[in-house]
Amino acid sequence: MNAQAKPNLLVAALTGIALVAMVAAYFAPIWWVSLTAPNYPKDAFPDGIRIHFHFDGVYNGCKAAGKGTRMAEEIIQKDLSHEDERYNPILDKGKAHDKGAQGLDCVHEMNTINHYVGMFPIATGAPVEKPLAKFFFAFFATMMLAFAVAQKKLRLVVLGAGFAATAAWMVVDQYVLGHLAAHVEEYVREAGTFFKEPERIQAWGDNVTLITHIVIAGLIAVMAVVVAGVAKIRGFQLLLALVPALLPVYFVVTYAGWLWFFGHNLHPWGAFTVKPFMPTVFGEGKVAQFSTYSYPYWGYALLLVVFAALMLALLIRRKQLREGAAE
Repeated sequence: MNAQAKPNLLVAALTGIALVAMVAAYFAPIWWVSLTAPNYPKDAFPDGIRIHFHFDGVYNGCKAAGKGTRMAEEIIQKDLSHEDERYNPILDKGKAHDKGAQGLDCVHEMNTINHYVGMFPIATGAPVEKPLAKFFFAFFATMMLAFAVAQKKLRLVVLGAGFAATAAWMVVDQYVLGHLAAHVEEYVREAGTFFKEPERIQAWGDNVTLITHIVIAGLIAVMAVVVAGVAKIRGFQLLLALVPALLPVYFVVTYAGWLWFFGHNLHPWGAFTVKPFMPTVFGEGKVAQFSTYSYPYWGYALLLVVFAALMLALLIRRKQLREGAAE
């Protein structure tokens, strides 16, 4: 193996590791949040009211039905019987009654708790980011595959083919198959379970549609810029690794931003009145009688693997460029 082939192979191997870790991270829980309170005892809720944040949504983090579930069901039913319906429009009593068979739905319970202080339901957060996340991951994957290629012409072929496939998939998925319209309809329905102003909610839905159009067009435009940049500027190829390497930063910034939005857009429907606040991004906090816990989960470790592997690959390729050993 000659001196030039060895670093190229190392760059390809590191990029491959990062690609596998990134794909796994898309399906993994990235961050977890748990709320505890005196009326949710540890015997019934061993992990508190826990939810898991993924790139494409928020999922139940509570354990499946088992020891303590009956006690938890009784607590939920007790809360339902004492809670004024006007403060609890999202709770489906039949659904709560069936929890013993299906396990606890802690996204549902978290919405109920947040509702007490006037927060929007969780599903209304990141309404553009979540459904488009898979296309951004395809965009990043294409960049990484192209970065792993040492020859400029082949790199451009990979970029062109990957971006064309991603753009076609995005347009077909969102428009031809109607997933954008279905998503906005669900967003409006979810927001409407709390906020009883149909015209205002519909305006929010229209904004989600408009912003999604802009993001899709913007992403396609960025694809064209990346191809042109790689074709014209020798060092531009380093961005093919740097941009996806920053996924851990993108997640935390987006997560913190939406927490700020939820904590600073409270509404008077809540049973408790609290001042606008910044929910805990990392660590432990307290809101009213609830203790909050917010920490990265194993999916975030995968993102750190992506960062470490791509940054090492980037440094190797940068050295090659300086020495004139890379195209």
